[in-house]
This record gives sequence, C-alpha cells and structure tokens, in this order.
Amino acid sequence: QVKRSEPDIVMTIPPMPAPIEVTGVEFVEFAANEEEARELASLLHTLGFRQTGTHKTKQVARYSQGGINLVINTEREGFAHSSYAVHGTSAYALGLKVADAHATVARARALGAEPFAQAVGPSELGMPAIRGVGGGVLYFVDDKSELKNIWAIEFDPVADEAAGEDAGLLQFDHVAQTMNFDEMLTWLLFYTSILKTRKTPMVDIIDPAGIVRSQVVENDTGALRITMNGAENRRTLAGHFLAEKFGSSIQHLAFRTDNIFATAEALKANGFVPLQISPNYYDDIEARFGLDPDFSDRLKEANILYDRDDNGEYFQLYSPNYGEGFFFEIVERKGYKGYGAPNAIFRIAAQKRYIRPLGMPKGRL
Repeated sequence: QVKRSEPDIVMTIPPMPAPIEVTGVEFVEFAANEEEARELASLLHTLGFRQTGTHKTKQVARYSQGGINLVINTEREGFAHSSYAVHGTSAYALGLKVADAHATVARARALGAEPFAQAVGPSELGMPAIRGVGGGVLYFVDDKSELKNIWAIEFDPVADEAAGEDAGLLQFDHVAQTMNFDEMLTWLLFYTSILKTRKTPMVDIIDPAGIVRSQVVENDTGALRITMNGAENRRTLAGHFLAEKFGSSIQHLAFRTDNIFATAEALKANGFVPLQISPNYYDDIEARFGLDPDFSDRLKEANILYDRDDNGEYFQLYSPNYGEGFFFEIVERKGYKGYGAPNAIFRIAAQKRYIRPLGMPKGRL
C-alpha cells in the first residue's frame, strides 16, 4: 500500500513466498509418559486405530486409521518431554501437508513466526517447523521432497495384536485449539497470514458457566479446518482445560466418517463407551426438526447428536473426557458447512460430569 501511494519512495523488501495451500492434516503428535501412553493407546484401540509403526531410534509410536495418523511420543528428552513436563499428556504438535514445506516456513519466518528445530538423529528427516499456539509445534510435510516418505524412513512397521475393528474413520475433519479469548486475534492472523485460508464469522458457544467465543480457520477444499475457541473464565469447560494444561493447546480432534451409524456399531464392538447425552436432547431435536420418532430413537440409542442447515445434515459422536478436558469427536457431514454449535450446550453439560471439581486433588475421580 505504501508503494502504491508513494511510488517515488524506494523500498527494499525481501521476496516472500505466496500463501501456501494446505492439502491435509498429516498427523497429530501427543507427548506422554509410559503409563499415560498405554491408557491413550487403549482408548485409540476402542476407536478403531491400530499401531502401524515404531520409530527406528526413539520411543515414538504411530497409530493409524484411514488417512489419520496419531503419534505418541514418550521420549525422556527433547522438546516433547519438555512439553509433557509442563502440560502433562497433550497434543502438542500438529503436522500439516502443504504444497511446499520449506516455502511455508520461509513465509512464516518472513512474517515473524518463531522457527523450531531440534537435533536430527539417525534415520530421521529434518521436518520444517515453526512454534505455534501455546508454544507447541507446527510441522510441515510435502510431496515434493523426501518428506513424502517420512513414515517409511523413520518408522518400522509393526503388527498390532491388540487392535480392534476398523471403525470407518477416514480423515481429520477438524482440529480444535483452545486459548484465552484475548489471544484469538493473534492466532487467527497467524494462520490466515501464513496459509491460504479464510476465517469464518465468530459464533458464541454456550457453556452453562459462560460464553466461549469460537471462530474457524479453513480453506476452500475443507482439507484444513481449525476451530479456535476463546475462553473468558476458568469455569467453562474450555477455561478448565486451559487452567489444568497451563496454557493454550489442542483440546479435541474430530475424525470424519461416511456412515456414523456403522461407525457407532464398530466402536461398540471395540468396547468404546460414548459420551452419554441427556434423553431430553432427543425430545428437543425431534420437535425442532420434525424428525421421525424411529430415527430419533436410533440417534438416542447411539448417543449421536444431530444438526441441520441449508446445505445438509451433520452427525456428531463424542468420547468422554480424557484427562482434564481433552476429547475425541466423530462426525459425518452430508453437505453441512458448520460445526454443530447448537449442540454444544448439551455436549458440554454431559462432559462436565467427568471433570474434576475445583479444589479436588487429582487422582480422586
């Protein structure tokens, strides 16, 4: 703008790569200790994941289903261990697949993002990365370099005898990050400046203890959807999560299925116990949407939440909380463009039954 309004002023501006297209979420990485890693792995088994790899030189395990990769890091040194020491078990790193990983970091650095690097060991690739929300890590991979072979290069395949039935989970639908509300504008600018994305209008998520502001960063293809939830007090579920995790972080992961009812049956066979939704909710949506009673009963039996907009239908199935507020979500979209905001108050009320009351020592629930 300055150059257009003052053409005679000579400015030397370093070249900057254009905003980068995101083609998908490649992985999410958890930091944990050995005991909590086993608990998390057991939960993933009920969700239909199986361990598909073990890192060649580190205590890192890969779990997969469809196009979803989850990594559990139990190393006792390095950044993951430091993250665990501060935040406990958490999803501290997000890996995005982009058109050009190195160009993405170059653009991010030109815009003032903090680069991230740590020592690269044997059988490892140096993944381009920057620091992200809450001091976590945002990694980038692409198909134009050796990064496309990262799973084969860094991991040995394994057979998982404890795995249950595949549940039909296909891809990440969205990643939800929770932060203090006054941080939201900063991180919205962070994502929309670096990546080829747009932000949706802000909506209010109703928690029985207050309002949580929510806004989404997404791209045109739906390959990237990051819901950003800003908490204003610690009495809300989002605020409780922030207080217990000592900072902003990923609070939940949503996986996409093409058949929510078939997925619910597979999960049940695996021993998965869904979040129990109040029966009153199903009376409400039956009246609100004019649902067939048999269809409403089917939703109720599986604890599936339902919403509808001008574009189509949306189905949601939740896990109970893991730890102090982290959870998994499974969704099916039939043209629907939103994220089920009208259902949030019912979901949050159910989740709050699982959180540790204020002042109660950990380990008592």
